[in-house]
Amino acid sequence: MQMPFASSFVRSPAALRDHPALVLNADYRPLSYFPLSLWPWQEAVKASFLDRVVIVAEYDTTVRSPSLEIRLPSVVVLKDYVKPAAYPAFTRFNLFLRDEFTCQYCGAKGEMTFDHVLPRSRGGRTTWQNVVAACGRCNLRKSDKTVKDAGMSLARRPMQPTAAELQNVGRKFPPNHLHESWMDYLYWDAELEA
Repeated sequence: MQMPFASSFVRSPAALRDHPALVLNADYRPLSYFPLSLWPWQEAVKASFLDRVVIVAEYDTTVRSPSLEIRLPSVVVLKDYVKPAAYPAFTRFNLFLRDEFTCQYCGAKGEMTFDHVLPRSRGGRTTWQNVVAACGRCNLRKSDKTVKDAGMSLARRPMQPTAAELQNVGRKFPPNHLHESWMDYLYWDAELEA
């Protein structure tokens, strides 16, 4: 007798890709909010067998081996605490996240590039304190001028964020899909119900 899950697995192996596990640090906080710390179900099962995580919630979906059937983990907690870095890496993504994916000159959202507040041609460096998210239009308008010479202004002064500050900004951008088993462990910037 063939198991119903086994037959659907054979016909639709992509279905199992839809069961990521939320990964929490040993303090039960997500390792990251944006992007949300998720592992494919295979990584979560492997970490469980290696005794590196505790499974605190599961999907209704199961997987089978010849000798074992297990439910897929939906939330796992690391057994060893991973100390977050004090300061995040200076990357394009982290820069856009710091600036909330918003042009620091006009407030537009969407496709972003980055701009050197003090242009490189005038000695400006590529650092947290001198680079901001900018829309293409504002970047072209400012060109290699200073903000003042271009007749523009900044929404806020650029600065190096701490990892905690970047995590807090990430909470403003929940992913498109949140499994109900994750909700007790995630705290998004959403209005509370009365």
